[in-house]
Amino acid sequence: MPNRIARVELIRFAFETEGLGLPSHGAAGVGNVVARKGSTISSQRWAVRIETEDGARGEYVTHWIGTPASFAQAAMLAPHLVGRNPDTREAIWQDLRREVRAYDHMGHGPLDIALWDLQAKRLGTSVSALIGGYRTRLPTYASTYHGQDEKGGLDTPKAFADYAVACKEQGFSAFKIHGWHGGDAKLEAKNLLGVREAVGDDFPLMIDPASQLRTWLDALYVGHACDEADYLWYEDPYRDTGGAVEGHKRLRERLKTPLLVCEHVRGLEAKAAFLMAGGGDIIHADPEYDMGITGALKIANFCMALGLDVQYHACGPAHRAVMAATPNTRFYEMALVGPDMPNVVPPVYGPDYSDQPDAIGEDGCVPVPDGPGLGVVYDWDFITANATDTLTFGGPG
Repeated sequence: MPNRIARVELIRFAFETEGLGLPSHGAAGVGNVVARKGSTISSQRWAVRIETEDGARGEYVTHWIGTPASFAQAAMLAPHLVGRNPDTREAIWQDLRREVRAYDHMGHGPLDIALWDLQAKRLGTSVSALIGGYRTRLPTYASTYHGQDEKGGLDTPKAFADYAVACKEQGFSAFKIHGWHGGDAKLEAKNLLGVREAVGDDFPLMIDPASQLRTWLDALYVGHACDEADYLWYEDPYRDTGGAVEGHKRLRERLKTPLLVCEHVRGLEAKAAFLMAGGGDIIHADPEYDMGITGALKIANFCMALGLDVQYHACGPAHRAVMAATPNTRFYEMALVGPDMPNVVPPVYGPDYSDQPDAIGEDGCVPVPDGPGLGVVYDWDFITANATDTLTFGGPG
């Protein structure tokens, strides 16, 4: 009889990060924080543990999708894992994908990642090795917080330029701008041109307006500035929220800077259709956003079949594992960082893993964990001590 999944546990927990605050409107969200000395923000993430009948355990702690919405979706999906053979990941992936077909799939990825962690640990190897990883170090770029209107942090084009120079001097391999939430095309163009002037011509630069530019014409205006400054890519520019194939196709016809698209287009088929229709040059994938390591690798392989690149969005041990095994990708994204602004990563990792700026090596890279499973050790005492909600499905292993 195959070993079965006996228990799935989901734990939401809280933690605090110093030096950051909420903007004036007071609403938290991805990138909606500002630098504020003496301030502390409270954030929540969630963890998953999948245990089999023989006591083996797969684990994962979320980074960017640790929201109440994704936690609720995972709670919808977790009961479907109990009693399943954990080795049948493809069948499980297909079933879970169908189960949340009416939603955005954000609760699916961490469950799939935990299943890969489980399998690799049972085999006594790393997830990276299990999926064919061959890189041991990953060139890493600094991915900034958004510009802020109040004083501090990245509050002016000069602040962005100064921080880009600091990141170059620290050894980062590249630098990406997230501009202001106001969507001012002239300010964004001025900013990206100023950053290029500050760092020189030999340092890769990228920009992600995060769909804040208000119109297609605004996107075109900023795109022309990207062409002038020789940016490596231009990402999700305007308020279509990254989903308008025709609009992006027409941008591509008028710009030389490659478009990085589909961070917010869910699923292999939708991303493939977007790319085949001419909507972009590079596809974004993310093992948290895109239904796990299984889903992310499908997207990477599709791009490889077309001879195109994929970029993995955001950071985390699962992201490092898939990048290590993906030849058609270039940079690891350390998101989000800023001057005296730590990355809001849960403090649950052992000393051998970090997604803070001081983790960058002299070669501009971060290491790929090579221990069992994802290669990281989680502080479960911290997670359980700071738990705000715990859901358990099934019984003891």
